[in-house]
Amino acid sequence: MNITAEMVKELRERTGAGMMDCKRALTETAGDMDKAITYLREKGLAAAAKKAGRIAAEGLVDSYIHLGGRIGVLVEVNCETDFVAKTDDFRAFVKDIAMQIAAAKPEYVSREEVPQEVLEREKEIYRSQAKNEGKPDNVAEKIVAGRIEKYFKEACLLEQPFIKDPDLTIQQLLNGKIAKIGENILIRRFARFERGEGLARREDNFAAEVMAQVSK
Repeated sequence: MNITAEMVKELRERTGAGMMDCKRALTETAGDMDKAITYLREKGLAAAAKKAGRIAAEGLVDSYIHLGGRIGVLVEVNCETDFVAKTDDFRAFVKDIAMQIAAAKPEYVSREEVPQEVLEREKEIYRSQAKNEGKPDNVAEKIVAGRIEKYFKEACLLEQPFIKDPDLTIQQLLNGKIAKIGENILIRRFARFERGEGLARREDNFAAEVMAQVSK
Protein backbone atom coordinates (compact mmCIF):
# COMPACT_ATOMS: atom_id res chain seq x y z
CA MET A 1 0.00 0.00 0.00
CA ASN A 2 1.22 3.53 -0.80
CA ILE A 3 1.91 5.43 2.44
CA THR A 4 1.07 9.09 1.83
CA ALA A 5 2.46 12.16 3.56
CA GLU A 6 -1.03 12.89 4.86
CA MET A 7 -1.18 9.49 6.57
CA VAL A 8 2.22 10.06 8.19
CA LYS A 9 1.16 13.54 9.32
CA GLU A 10 -2.05 12.21 10.90
CA LEU A 11 -0.22 9.43 12.76
CA ARG A 12 2.39 11.87 14.00
CA GLU A 13 -0.29 14.23 15.30
CA ARG A 14 -2.13 11.39 17.01
CA THR A 15 0.93 9.91 18.71
CA GLY A 16 3.70 12.51 18.82
CA ALA A 17 6.13 9.95 17.38
CA GLY A 18 8.85 10.91 14.90
CA MET A 19 8.11 11.16 11.20
CA MET A 20 10.28 8.20 10.18
CA ASP A 21 8.88 6.09 13.01
CA CYS A 22 5.35 6.90 11.83
CA LYS A 23 6.18 6.00 8.25
CA ARG A 24 7.75 2.72 9.36
CA ALA A 25 4.73 1.89 11.54
CA LEU A 26 2.32 2.51 8.66
CA THR A 27 4.45 0.42 6.32
CA GLU A 28 4.59 -2.46 8.80
CA THR A 29 0.80 -2.37 9.29
CA ALA A 30 -0.17 -1.88 5.62
CA GLY A 31 -1.51 1.61 6.30
CA ASP A 32 -3.91 0.62 9.10
CA MET A 33 -3.94 3.68 11.38
CA ASP A 34 -5.15 1.93 14.55
CA LYS A 35 -2.65 -0.90 14.13
CA ALA A 36 0.10 1.64 13.48
CA ILE A 37 -0.72 3.40 16.76
CA THR A 38 -0.53 0.05 18.57
CA TYR A 39 2.78 -0.69 16.83
CA LEU A 40 4.27 2.60 18.02
CA ARG A 41 3.06 2.05 21.56
CA GLU A 42 4.52 -1.44 21.64
CA LYS A 43 7.84 -0.05 20.42
CA GLY A 44 7.69 2.70 23.04
CA LEU A 45 7.74 5.39 20.37
CA ALA A 46 4.39 7.10 20.91
CA ALA A 47 5.23 10.20 22.93
CA ALA A 48 1.69 10.81 24.15
CA ALA A 49 1.27 7.18 25.20
CA LYS A 50 4.59 7.15 27.07
CA LYS A 51 3.60 10.22 29.08
CA ALA A 52 -0.01 9.21 29.73
CA GLY A 53 0.74 7.49 33.03
CA ARG A 54 2.68 10.41 34.49
CA ILE A 55 1.02 12.50 37.19
CA ALA A 56 -0.37 15.80 35.94
CA ALA A 57 -1.52 17.82 38.94
CA GLU A 58 -0.48 21.32 37.89
CA GLY A 59 -2.12 23.35 35.15
CA LEU A 60 -4.83 25.94 34.82
CA VAL A 61 -8.50 26.57 35.42
CA ASP A 62 -9.47 29.03 32.72
CA SER A 63 -12.65 30.60 31.42
CA TYR A 64 -14.13 31.80 28.17
CA ILE A 65 -17.05 34.23 28.10
CA HIS A 66 -18.74 34.70 24.75
CA LEU A 67 -19.29 38.31 23.68
CA GLY A 68 -22.34 39.66 25.48
CA GLY A 69 -22.21 37.07 28.25
CA ARG A 70 -24.42 34.55 26.46
CA ILE A 71 -22.13 31.56 26.94
CA GLY A 72 -19.59 30.88 29.65
CA VAL A 73 -17.12 28.03 30.03
CA LEU A 74 -14.87 26.91 32.86
CA VAL A 75 -12.27 24.26 32.05
CA GLU A 76 -9.48 22.58 33.99
CA VAL A 77 -6.45 21.40 32.02
CA ASN A 78 -3.61 19.73 33.90
CA CYS A 79 0.10 19.40 33.17
CA GLU A 80 3.06 18.12 35.19
CA THR A 81 4.82 21.32 36.23
CA ASP A 82 3.94 24.86 37.24
CA PHE A 83 6.60 26.08 34.80
CA VAL A 84 4.71 24.68 31.80
CA ALA A 85 1.38 25.93 33.18
CA LYS A 86 2.72 29.48 32.99
CA THR A 87 3.92 29.30 29.38
CA ASP A 88 2.09 31.17 26.63
CA ASP A 89 1.84 27.95 24.60
CA PHE A 90 0.00 26.06 27.33
CA ARG A 91 -2.25 29.00 28.15
CA ALA A 92 -3.20 29.38 24.48
CA PHE A 93 -4.02 25.68 24.32
CA VAL A 94 -6.30 25.93 27.36
CA LYS A 95 -8.04 28.95 25.85
CA ASP A 96 -8.59 27.05 22.60
CA ILE A 97 -10.16 24.19 24.55
CA ALA A 98 -12.49 26.60 26.37
CA MET A 99 -13.58 28.13 23.06
CA GLN A 100 -14.09 24.64 21.61
CA ILE A 101 -16.43 23.78 24.47
CA ALA A 102 -18.36 27.02 23.99
CA ALA A 103 -18.82 26.44 20.26
CA ALA A 104 -19.24 22.65 19.98
CA LYS A 105 -21.22 21.93 23.19
CA PRO A 106 -19.62 18.61 24.24
CA GLU A 107 -21.24 16.76 27.11
CA TYR A 108 -18.23 14.70 28.23
CA VAL A 109 -14.46 14.84 27.94
CA SER A 110 -14.11 11.29 26.57
CA ARG A 111 -16.30 8.34 25.61
CA GLU A 112 -15.22 6.57 28.80
CA GLU A 113 -17.17 9.18 30.78
CA VAL A 114 -20.48 8.51 29.03
CA PRO A 115 -22.74 6.72 31.58
CA GLN A 116 -23.89 3.25 30.56
CA GLU A 117 -27.53 4.22 30.97
CA VAL A 118 -27.06 7.07 28.51
CA LEU A 119 -25.48 4.70 25.98
CA GLU A 120 -28.31 2.19 26.38
CA ARG A 121 -30.89 4.94 25.90
CA GLU A 122 -29.18 6.13 22.72
CA LYS A 123 -28.93 2.56 21.40
CA GLU A 124 -32.65 1.99 21.96
CA ILE A 125 -33.46 5.18 20.07
CA TYR A 126 -31.26 4.11 17.15
CA ARG A 127 -32.74 0.59 17.15
CA SER A 128 -36.24 2.05 16.97
CA GLN A 129 -35.17 4.34 14.13
CA ALA A 130 -33.68 1.42 12.20
CA LYS A 131 -36.80 -0.70 12.68
CA ASN A 132 -38.99 2.19 11.56
CA GLU A 133 -36.82 2.35 8.45
CA GLY A 134 -37.63 -1.32 7.81
CA LYS A 135 -34.11 -2.63 8.42
CA PRO A 136 -33.65 -6.32 9.39
CA ASP A 137 -32.17 -7.02 12.84
CA ASN A 138 -28.64 -7.82 11.66
CA VAL A 139 -28.49 -4.63 9.60
CA ALA A 140 -30.12 -2.63 12.39
CA GLU A 141 -27.33 -3.53 14.83
CA LYS A 142 -24.70 -2.30 12.38
CA ILE A 143 -26.64 0.92 11.98
CA VAL A 144 -26.82 1.29 15.77
CA ALA A 145 -23.05 0.80 16.08
CA GLY A 146 -22.40 3.42 13.41
CA ARG A 147 -24.73 5.95 15.00
CA ILE A 148 -23.19 5.38 18.43
CA GLU A 149 -19.79 6.24 16.93
CA LYS A 150 -21.31 9.40 15.49
CA TYR A 151 -22.78 10.20 18.92
CA PHE A 152 -19.33 9.89 20.51
CA LYS A 153 -17.89 12.27 17.92
CA GLU A 154 -20.55 14.85 18.75
CA ALA A 155 -20.83 14.42 22.54
CA CYS A 156 -17.21 13.76 23.55
CA LEU A 157 -14.76 16.66 23.51
CA LEU A 158 -11.70 14.59 22.59
CA GLU A 159 -13.40 13.18 19.49
CA GLN A 160 -14.76 16.46 18.13
CA PRO A 161 -13.13 18.22 15.16
CA PHE A 162 -11.11 21.22 16.34
CA ILE A 163 -13.03 24.40 15.48
CA LYS A 164 -9.88 26.14 14.19
CA ASP A 165 -8.75 23.15 12.10
CA PRO A 166 -11.48 20.57 11.40
CA ASP A 167 -8.89 18.16 9.99
CA LEU A 168 -7.71 17.65 13.58
CA THR A 169 -9.66 16.11 16.43
CA ILE A 170 -9.15 17.50 19.92
CA GLN A 171 -7.38 14.24 20.81
CA GLN A 172 -4.93 14.78 17.95
CA LEU A 173 -4.44 18.40 18.99
CA LEU A 174 -3.78 17.24 22.55
CA ASN A 175 -1.31 14.56 21.45
CA GLY A 176 0.58 17.09 19.36
CA LYS A 177 0.78 19.48 22.31
CA ILE A 178 2.06 16.69 24.58
CA ALA A 179 4.79 15.87 22.06
CA LYS A 180 5.75 19.54 21.68
CA ILE A 181 5.74 20.49 25.36
CA GLY A 182 7.18 17.19 26.62
CA GLU A 183 4.78 16.73 29.54
CA ASN A 184 1.60 14.78 30.10
CA ILE A 185 -1.42 17.03 29.58
CA LEU A 186 -4.90 16.11 30.72
CA ILE A 187 -8.18 17.84 29.95
CA ARG A 188 -9.77 16.97 33.26
CA ARG A 189 -13.21 18.56 33.41
CA PHE A 190 -15.34 21.45 32.22
CA ALA A 191 -18.64 23.22 32.79
CA ARG A 192 -20.56 25.08 30.10
CA PHE A 193 -23.26 27.63 30.83
CA GLU A 194 -25.64 29.10 28.29
CA ARG A 195 -27.87 31.99 29.27
CA GLY A 196 -31.49 30.89 29.51
CA GLU A 197 -30.64 27.23 28.91
CA GLY A 198 -33.57 25.06 29.90
CA LEU A 199 -35.96 28.00 29.95
CA ALA A 200 -38.59 28.83 27.35
CA ARG A 201 -37.08 31.40 24.98
CA ARG A 202 -36.54 32.10 21.33
CA GLU A 203 -33.90 29.96 19.60
CA ASP A 204 -30.56 31.62 18.94
CA ASN A 205 -27.66 29.93 17.22
CA PHE A 206 -25.09 30.71 19.90
CA ALA A 207 -22.62 28.11 18.60
CA ALA A 208 -22.58 29.77 15.19
CA GLU A 209 -21.87 33.12 16.83
CA VAL A 210 -18.92 31.65 18.73
CA MET A 211 -17.55 30.20 15.49
CA ALA A 212 -17.86 33.61 13.85
CA GLN A 213 -16.01 35.19 16.77
CA VAL A 214 -13.21 32.61 16.49
CA SER A 215 -12.74 33.27 12.78
CA LYS A 216 -12.20 37.00 13.26
